[in-house]
Amino acid sequence: MKEMKRIKGNGGFTLIELLIVMIILGLLAALVAPRMFGKVGTSKQKAAKAQMSLFETALDTYRLDMGKYPTTEQGLKALREKPQDADSWDGPYLPKEIPLDPWGQAYVYVCPGEHGDYDIQSYGADKQPGGEGENIDIGNWKNIGE
Repeated sequence: MKEMKRIKGNGGFTLIELLIVMIILGLLAALVAPRMFGKVGTSKQKAAKAQMSLFETALDTYRLDMGKYPTTEQGLKALREKPQDADSWDGPYLPKEIPLDPWGQAYVYVCPGEHGDYDIQSYGADKQPGGEGENIDIGNWKNIGE
């Protein structure tokens, strides 16, 4: 049998090599991370706008059946549960429970609205009326960023 010779030399990385790799990874993370995390707020705003579009479709179907939109008091809940005075209600008009906005708050529904037959609104990340950037209010009557 042949004897295996042990090779002497570098069996791993030096401390300098490891530090250089860590510095490079840190620089990459510092450049890429802010761009990726900056998109989170915008994607939540787009998700809220998409949910509002689904509510609008369900509300229009409700109006076709009932002849009117739900009142402010009935709210979006009327899309899932039959209101007391609803004889021709043919719901539920949404397949699942009314979702919260992407920040965990209930959507604000007002009928009649200031901007149309009804207004649907989310107060954004700060959960307060007004705001800019990620805190901007999102309504079914305006585009994101207005």
